[in-house]
Amino acid sequence: MRLGLNIGFVFGDEHLDHLKLVKEAESLGFSVTWAAEAYGSDAATLLTWIAAQTTTIDVGAAVFQIPARTPAMTAMTAATLDRLSGGRFRLGLGVSGPQVSEGWHGVRFDKPLARTREYVAIVNAALRRETVEFHGEHFELPLPGGPGKALKLSSRPLRDHVPVYLAAVGPKNLELAGEIADGWLGILNDPAYLGEQLNHIKTGRESRQLGLDGFDVVASVPLMTGDDLEAAADPIRGYAALYIGGMGSREKNFYNALAVRMGYADEAKEIQDLYLAKQHRDAMAAVPHGFIDGISLLGGKERLAEKLTAYAEAGTTTVAVTPFASTVEQRLADIRVLAEALELSGVGS
Repeated sequence: MRLGLNIGFVFGDEHLDHLKLVKEAESLGFSVTWAAEAYGSDAATLLTWIAAQTTTIDVGAAVFQIPARTPAMTAMTAATLDRLSGGRFRLGLGVSGPQVSEGWHGVRFDKPLARTREYVAIVNAALRRETVEFHGEHFELPLPGGPGKALKLSSRPLRDHVPVYLAAVGPKNLELAGEIADGWLGILNDPAYLGEQLNHIKTGRESRQLGLDGFDVVASVPLMTGDDLEAAADPIRGYAALYIGGMGSREKNFYNALAVRMGYADEAKEIQDLYLAKQHRDAMAAVPHGFIDGISLLGGKERLAEKLTAYAEAGTTTVAVTPFASTVEQRLADIRVLAEALELSGVGS
């Protein structure tokens, strides 16, 4: 199992702290750093900046939003990043959610699975430098009846294949990830529930007569060190409450539905009710400690090593951590402890 680092977004001058963390993670042997986007900073620019100042750590999009870019634009960006990074780019894709897709990008959030399938097919064809002609339900290239012509990507990615990851939460999307992607970007990942999620991914892999060998199972995991586990969990409460209570709408919140499947139906309803009523502190307080502990790496080196072993035994191939400490100095210290914990666990590769 390998380690990854989630650096999230850019607010103000946080990119300078991100760079410190990535350089330290690179020196510690982390395999990849992932950058996100929603409706603020974009991932491509941040990853280009990071790649220019590192040499060995991979740079990954977690994720490029499918409604934000045409498939061709994503292929162009992926090919450029792969070339500029020396073959260190990983292309993570996701459909975002209804509020961002329709409110920010002006793209209807309809049939996300079918749209994703077509999108990935076009991206891969473009990155293989095929002459792209595609006639689907959601994408038509070239447009009929006009001057457009089928084109081939004029620049070359460094590698023959840029690995594609899907951010997936629901069972059908997990199956799709197993079928069409090289890896899965998970969230709210508890080793105790991971097997259920991997069963859906296995179904997708089996549709192509493939197993899980070579498929990267990436668990995105909050990290807080310290002997007081309640205190370590507190900074993560806002993150958990936001996803369970505030992402999407009451009718369509994929993360709330995930918490229900994980056995927290009553708690998920309470958190959502409080969050949507703008009682955010109460929503945070309503998140059970057991849920936070399950989806996080909390504690000292020995406890982290035990949890890393649990992730590995459950089928995780990359644990991508988000350090939640309030200062960059403490976040740096925490990823050093994590690297030591991985060595102590004996499950690293």
